[in-house]
Amino acid sequence: MAHQHLHFQQDAADETRGQQWRISLALLGTLAGGVLLINSGVGRFIYGPDSFNTEIFAMLGALLLGLPIVIHAMVSLIRGQSHMDELAALGIVAAFATGEYIAAGLIGFFMLLSELVETRTALGARASIESLIKLTPTKANLLAGDGVEQEVKVSALKAGDFIRVRPGDNIPADGEVTSGLSSVNEATITGESLPVDKVPGMQVFAGTNNLTGAMDIRVTKAGQDTTLGKVQSLIMQAEHTKIPIMRIIDRYIMWYIPTVLMIAAIVLFFTRDINQAITILVISCPCAIILATPTAMVAAISAAARLGVLVKNVADLEIAGKMTALVFDKTGTVTTGRLYVMKLTPAEGVEPAELLAEAAAAEQLSKHPAARALQEVAKEANLSLPAAEGFQETPGKGVTATVDSARIMVGRETFLRENGVDIAGVTDPALDEEQGFSTLYVAKGERCIGWIGLQDKTRPEAQRAVKELVDIGIKRVTMLTGDRSEVANRVAGELGCTDYKAHCLPQDKLAIVEQIKRDGHTVVVVGDGINDAPALAAGDLGIAMGAAGSDVAINSASIALMNNDLRRIPFLVQVSRKTRNVINQNLGFGIGFIVVGISLAKFIPPSMAAFLHFASSLVVVFNSARLVRFGENLDHESHPTASRS
Repeated sequence: MAHQHLHFQQDAADETRGQQWRISLALLGTLAGGVLLINSGVGRFIYGPDSFNTEIFAMLGALLLGLPIVIHAMVSLIRGQSHMDELAALGIVAAFATGEYIAAGLIGFFMLLSELVETRTALGARASIESLIKLTPTKANLLAGDGVEQEVKVSALKAGDFIRVRPGDNIPADGEVTSGLSSVNEATITGESLPVDKVPGMQVFAGTNNLTGAMDIRVTKAGQDTTLGKVQSLIMQAEHTKIPIMRIIDRYIMWYIPTVLMIAAIVLFFTRDINQAITILVISCPCAIILATPTAMVAAISAAARLGVLVKNVADLEIAGKMTALVFDKTGTVTTGRLYVMKLTPAEGVEPAELLAEAAAAEQLSKHPAARALQEVAKEANLSLPAAEGFQETPGKGVTATVDSARIMVGRETFLRENGVDIAGVTDPALDEEQGFSTLYVAKGERCIGWIGLQDKTRPEAQRAVKELVDIGIKRVTMLTGDRSEVANRVAGELGCTDYKAHCLPQDKLAIVEQIKRDGHTVVVVGDGINDAPALAAGDLGIAMGAAGSDVAINSASIALMNNDLRRIPFLVQVSRKTRNVINQNLGFGIGFIVVGISLAKFIPPSMAAFLHFASSLVVVFNSARLVRFGENLDHESHPTASRS
């Protein structure tokens, strides 16, 4: 895979170099042709308008400028393709055939200049994306078994290797820190400018920048398998996808050329003015219409990528702007995903320390946030936890394990009841409902020995994000959670959600999403991409949060947010709507330009028509380029919660 990534990098670099070389060559030819036309113009004042010198300069300039367009049009026709150069090519041939060499040259000059601007702008819009390739260094410091460093090519790295990264270096592969402390700038992956502190055991990503300390890293993914490699390839794929309006243009464009040719022929028949017919051909080249959508989409994808929003298909970007309902899971999405033990309520005759020790011991092998909270409190209390045997976890309900020969169950009230445990001997957590606890019951054998109250904290930016969504017209914001109603009510109230669903098991999410769709909403589902995969697929659009480093999250959703900042969702809706407005502006301008141009063809000479065509392409390109900077206010803001890894 590392070798594939090297080829991927090399192919992308070669493609860019090839395009830049072709641009340079075309620019040289355009400038040379332009100089010949200027010489011809100057020669008219020196030698007279009909002299051989002026005519030969004009003819050579027209050939140099017009031939590339004519040849490209002929090759396209032979291949059965249509790039709209055919109209300009016919105009050049007609002007050349009638001896209007300067007109033919000027048409060619401005058409080539227009194409150069379009190509250069496309390269410029992709610059921020293509720069991702260059973020991965070409060399890495490989650690041998005796700790000796050896400089190797990044393409030679494989999973299981150990590498050393010094301050100021870019990290060459995804991996896990084995030793060393440092801060890492992960803006290239997550879009967050706040550095992330790294300690042994934490994950690092290829292409991110190590800032302060040296670290030894065990490689987990190399080459194209890294998060950066996947992001790069998916973004490049997205640029080649199409939204419905682009497909409509492709479908009807085949009728466009015959229609324009018919109009030009009718004008020529009635006016006998070849210049007017040439003007119609040149001004009807629909470059502004063809550029209207792709330039806006590439600019929008670039803006989204800068903020860590990975759009795989531009059609998904369009759906985001039509969203009317948002459905999201509470834990890890609007909350930090980190639970804190807030209360220990043991049954009569049971010590709080015993309750905590039994629960923490049984949860040792679980990766659930509740299990981590119990481990942390037990560690702070200096409790010695015995080993757990026969560990079993029932998703969404609880765990069972054998600790010191006794069966321990930790989970929901319903989970314990299903397993024949009577919980009548403990106080009712409903008495503490104003606290909004998530409650874990603990049973030892057949007896309930108490309950533990845990609480999650909402993300600081989540409330603001929900408010922004409501302000921009999202009619329904639904929060789903497996917690009790009291907890759900507290969190939903803090965030300003329109509704919530408590006691929600993974399979329930799918039914809720489908019901909201039946109510007539365009539904966007936000989740972590793992246990939310069915619901993500059921929505009109699925967005995976915190996808950096998670192949499942990147692959399961239509759009992946590389960090956990919910404010990216209002940004996504706004950039989608802004892009739609820019596309409509571009299309309106392009169509209006052609209609007005054809109407005024009698008063516009062919050379002026070529210049106006060039100017119309510039207007569309610069209008789309405004999207590249969209969302810069988010780019410069940082939040401590976003730095959690």
